Amino acid sequence: MNKQTLFVSLTAAVMLCACQSSKVKISGRIVGNDAKNVYLEQVSPLSQSVIDSAVLDKEGNYRFELKGVTRTPSLYNIIYNGERIPLFLAGGDRLSVNSVGSFIRNYTVEGSKETELLRQFYQAFVGGAQRLDNIAGQFARTNLSEEERKALVKEYTDEYYRIRREQLRFIIENKSSLAAVYALYQRLPGDTYLFNGDSDVVYYRTVAEALEQSYPDSPYLQSLLAEITRMDARISLTSRISEAGYPDLELSDIYGKKVRLSSLTGKVVLLDFWSAELGTSNALNADLKELYAKYAGRGFEVYQVGIDTSKPLWITAVQEQQLPWKSVTDLRGRASSALVVYNVQRIPANFLIDREGTIVGKNLYGRSLEEKLEQLLP
Repeated sequence: MNKQTLFVSLTAAVMLCACQSSKVKISGRIVGNDAKNVYLEQVSPLSQSVIDSAVLDKEGNYRFELKGVTRTPSLYNIIYNGERIPLFLAGGDRLSVNSVGSFIRNYTVEGSKETELLRQFYQAFVGGAQRLDNIAGQFARTNLSEEERKALVKEYTDEYYRIRREQLRFIIENKSSLAAVYALYQRLPGDTYLFNGDSDVVYYRTVAEALEQSYPDSPYLQSLLAEITRMDARISLTSRISEAGYPDLELSDIYGKKVRLSSLTGKVVLLDFWSAELGTSNALNADLKELYAKYAGRGFEVYQVGIDTSKPLWITAVQEQQLPWKSVTDLRGRASSALVVYNVQRIPANFLIDREGTIVGKNLYGRSLEEKLEQLLP
């Protein structure tokens, strides 16, 4: 069972870090198993790849030496006998990782405070997950009585919630560590969320606030902040959809005034995502202006969201193109929460909302949009 899969996404910015780099040395002894090869794996933005290997000597000793490792700690794994041990490595580290018997459950770490903290969480978490697997396996026994089945259900449930309590305790007690970030992303079988779905954001925010003090330059902090933005947007979507019948937005126009999408309720509204930086914006807006002139008097409105980061560029485009509708933006570009709420993957994009607040069309342009407007407007 690969416990760090969900953590891979947090490593995206690490590979781009321009921090000073240095060497890392890892050595140790592994005994109690027949396997002779040990591997070092780097957790990259999109994959996990083996970058080095070593053969154990007669006493079980091994050694790795890495060059060009950033001063900002990033995630690696030692792999032995099909099992992984996670490490946080930073340039200049000298680690000793040893194991006797069970590779995961009995390993020790010296030379890295973050990796030692990670060990404390990881060994307990994996041990608990293995106990859950053992209990689950007993359900396959033949002639299992109803009383035995109920006892197994209770045993599984008790262990399940014990592990989750310990996971939360570790995160809160070590909130300023990178090990806490790793712990945030570990899931037991059947877990989509850590504890209560969207309310989990409080744990992400607690760790992010602590990391701002302990690791202000860490790319993991930036990844956490992005995750918090996505969770906030999802929560916002849930709270607004009951009010408007569709995901509501509230963004600023060129004068800084907040404009809600739901303020246009009762009209047929085109929610349009565009960018002043795109070369096709002039042509698309020119076509849309013709339709707007034709149908605005019949109850058609456009709420156009600029996916831009430059306020002068966006305002200049709106004014030069003389856009007559509601033009708004949050100036966060591709990080805009509006994109998250509507799951927009590419720009341009649009959604057509009828008078009752139902989304009745997506990515309609030119003749297709005109035909739909003819159906919706008297």
